[in-house]
Amino acid sequence: MTDATLGERRHLINLAYRLLGTLAEAEDAVQEAYARWYALSEQQQSAIASPGAWLTTVTSRICLDVLGSARVRRERYVGQWIPEPLPDPAADPADRVTLDESVTMAFLVALESMTPAQRVALVLHDVYRYSFAEVAEITGRTPGACRELASSARRRVSASKPPAAPAVRQVEVVRDFKNAWEAQDITALVGLLDPTAIFTADGGGLVATALDPIEGGAQIAQFLIAVATTVPGDFTMLERTVNGRPGLLIQQDGVTSSVYAFDFADDRITRVWAVRNPEKLRSWLRQGVDGVRPGR
Repeated sequence: MTDATLGERRHLINLAYRLLGTLAEAEDAVQEAYARWYALSEQQQSAIASPGAWLTTVTSRICLDVLGSARVRRERYVGQWIPEPLPDPAADPADRVTLDESVTMAFLVALESMTPAQRVALVLHDVYRYSFAEVAEITGRTPGACRELASSARRRVSASKPPAAPAVRQVEVVRDFKNAWEAQDITALVGLLDPTAIFTADGGGLVATALDPIEGGAQIAQFLIAVATTVPGDFTMLERTVNGRPGLLIQQDGVTSSVYAFDFADDRITRVWAVRNPEKLRSWLRQGVDGVRPGR
């Protein structure tokens, strides 16, 4: 395999993660694409004008197949399924995913509501700027059908995307949220949460957490206070970048136990996603401890 082909790996991981929502599945899809490349003879490889484009096409088709089976698996998933959260790329430069608006938790969750074809069409065209003719070749549909798929997917994203608070303000809101949670100040927490906010947790059936979404700022605040007062051992909160946005890393006795991602409207938090499934926290295990334990 040429250096140029090897250099496609990061691009392919970026693409597959956006399509599948977990690094493990993304890495498996890319590995399968490279396996198919290796299976070609030298003559077949030489006949391919752009190995990178070939690998992108194959990876996208593999992801389409995985997404079809993933829908069935997620129907049997215990509790809510949330995409795998990613730390700041600086934390782990190996095979890292480039963070931008297309990898925020809000965007990835919106993708989960789409059909596999909508998801692939939107990501390939709107994020990676492939033409609809190229998307059509990858998906086996006509350019017009791909245009309609991307358009309907785009409407879903727009409908689920409230006006975002400025980045600096998001950092301040998360910091205030962390301080209020540490102080077990339920009034302050309610003030930071939108009255219609939704809290969703993902434990995968492997750890205890809320199985159903919690709706309403007051109800979420009460739940968070209960967590802080009932979790055994040292309970530490750290400010971290989660999928390119301000978030929180929670540790119990120095071990990563959950990652919190947020969405915002104006100066309030509208969505809280708490990922507790340990299989989705492997990339966070090397995160250091420098937070403050909340008072009891």
